[in-house]
Amino acid sequence: MVDVVPASQGDEAGIGLKRVVSFSELIFGFYEVEDEPWASSEEDDEDDHGGRIAENKAFWESQHHLLQQTAMAKCSALELCLRRETAAAVENLQTEYRLCHCHNPKPTTECRSCFLNLVAERLRLVGHDCAVCESKWRASGDVPKGEHAYIDVVAAAKGGRGDRERIVIELRFRQEFEVARASGGYRRLLSQLPEVFVGNSERLRRVIKLVCAAAKLSMKENNLHMPPWRKTKYMQAKWLSPFERSPFIAQMNYSTQIMLLHQPTPVEVV
Repeated sequence: MVDVVPASQGDEAGIGLKRVVSFSELIFGFYEVEDEPWASSEEDDEDDHGGRIAENKAFWESQHHLLQQTAMAKCSALELCLRRETAAAVENLQTEYRLCHCHNPKPTTECRSCFLNLVAERLRLVGHDCAVCESKWRASGDVPKGEHAYIDVVAAAKGGRGDRERIVIELRFRQEFEVARASGGYRRLLSQLPEVFVGNSERLRRVIKLVCAAAKLSMKENNLHMPPWRKTKYMQAKWLSPFERSPFIAQMNYSTQIMLLHQPTPVEVV
């Protein structure tokens, strides 16, 4: 299947992606922006002076290159395999119409909890030790308490010494870093993030650090305070804090659920 990035999407992100890309590239790729000036827009520059403009331009260029270096870092065989298989699962589920199993049923693609479980189920069906993880953390210093759900896959690492490799899968990765009134530089950087992240914890840690640093400058350029839920420690807590792996729960189709819900309760005859 081949998708073309809509022109409106490119304009909104501050870039023009004209090449044709596969679904897997579109969803999972770290985009390479070619011939894109990384200086602030004219609107952003109105209150800036030459020295600060040059400093900010150098910062955005460095963040761009660091993100590409992180994205291009060597991937394990498991990461590469999971990117292909997660792409297939997401694409297939987006073309299916299924109602979720929540109290107020709606399409599974609109229910984050059910969509996480369905993607995890598809990955289990092809043989992976996959689960939905739920992380919770307490408030500490400038980090408010919170919780987050995502997917992980664990497998025996190469070497045969009992080590385990853990891969994190986040289905709305780019969305997690969105901020209000983002600067042009930050919007362009954010547009390079994949919609779905599939990678190890170290790669994830590096991406979080550099994107949160960029968010901080974006807020500063607009004379806004950095919200605590976009700071590095809070974002790291989502995927890198203690977590619980949910037990396997097979998804039932909606008609089966309704039938089970409306089964009469057995009456005990004495």
